Amino acid sequence: MSVILTDKAVGKIKGLYSEDASLQGKALRIAIESGGCSGYSYAFRFDEPKENDTKQTYDGFTLVIDQESEKVLSGSTVDYKEDFGSEGFAITNPNAKKSCGCGNSFDV
Repeated sequence: MSVILTDKAVGKIKGLYSEDASLQGKALRIAIESGGCSGYSYAFRFDEPKENDTKQTYDGFTLVIDQESEKVLSGSTVDYKEDFGSEGFAITNPNAKKSCGCGNSFDV
């Protein structure tokens, strides 16, 4: 398994699928994109799986990661945090050498 989803993250993702019927049949894609104050940023989107994607199946949805993103995300944990004044997905990435203060941008 290249990326670990916590129970809280899985619950939130399943909730997104149950709230929006148009997401049925689509996979959740986690990717790395150029940009952000530290060089790279994480992207989450609902997408069609591609032939070379790594696929992880959960009860109710499939997580997909392209090959280039998997190299950087391997060993990462995705959690869903609900802190005072903010909430969202948080990635703990052992491959990130530095990250910005907001936690959405990193460098490898």
